[in-house]
Amino acid sequence: MDWKKEVKSWGLILAFFAFLYFTGLLPVIQGGIQSVLLSTGLIKPKLEIPDLTDQNFDYRGQFKDFEGNVVDLQDYRGKTVFINLWASWCGPCRAEMPHISELYKSVKDTPNLEFLLIGLDKDIRKSQGFMEGKTWSFPVVHASYGLNQSLQSESIPTTLVVNKEGKIVFYQQGMSNFNTDEFREFLVSQ
Repeated sequence: MDWKKEVKSWGLILAFFAFLYFTGLLPVIQGGIQSVLLSTGLIKPKLEIPDLTDQNFDYRGQFKDFEGNVVDLQDYRGKTVFINLWASWCGPCRAEMPHISELYKSVKDTPNLEFLLIGLDKDIRKSQGFMEGKTWSFPVVHASYGLNQSLQSESIPTTLVVNKEGKIVFYQQGMSNFNTDEFREFLVSQ
């Protein structure tokens, strides 16, 4: 009978996804597929600047780097800051990290331009463990002390750019390939 084959096929598919889920491989595979999708250039940041004239960035807050040092947001005043909120379990976050790394490498010597990737895992060790062994290049901290109002987000990944005057000039929820000429020019012009 055909229905027995159908049930068996669905059972195998469900067993496969259950295996991926329970072994923790599902976000790794999702992130890999999404990263390949981002590499196509089909998903780019939308640079139509929303009206953020009243969006002053809140520089109150501290984070912890993976060596246990405190990183204070006050130290970023007067600089353009690319901020990305992520978590180790977030497939889209994983997908965009290689592209953020390439963007960072191409602009890291720009004066007064800083990057801050903020891990949101409940435990700093999860964020740290995820980053270990990666060849990505960008500054990473953990939200050990929480997030201020400017960094609150409905979903992750969330990326924002704060200009030298302390205004939020770019805000996007969801993954994107930020390593484009257009976004690079936007970033260094802030």
